Amino acid sequence: MNLYVGNLSQQVTNDDLRQAFENYGEVTSAKVITDKYTGTSRGFGFVEMPVQQDALTAMDELNSTELKGKTIVVNEARERTEKRRDSNAPHRRNSTWQNRY
Repeated sequence: MNLYVGNLSQQVTNDDLRQAFENYGEVTSAKVITDKYTGTSRGFGFVEMPVQQDALTAMDELNSTELKGKTIVVNEARERTEKRRDSNAPHRRNSTWQNRY
């Protein structure tokens, strides 16, 4: 089961995330999502646990608890949706406003 972990402190590492969830069962992956340009945490991550009951217990126990000074949010992760750009929306590079000034 894949879990979303939000409101993470900038100091939380992949290992911190893994250790917090390993108290409830096996963790196959723990990943803090980082900005691709700066490498800094974006404040959320994902934890994958193979046993659904362990994941549900971890979600119930860890949601609204403190990790590295911030109260975290733990939910079941949703499938990522593909971003769709509205073809009728003006693009920033071709913006009329920018062409005027």
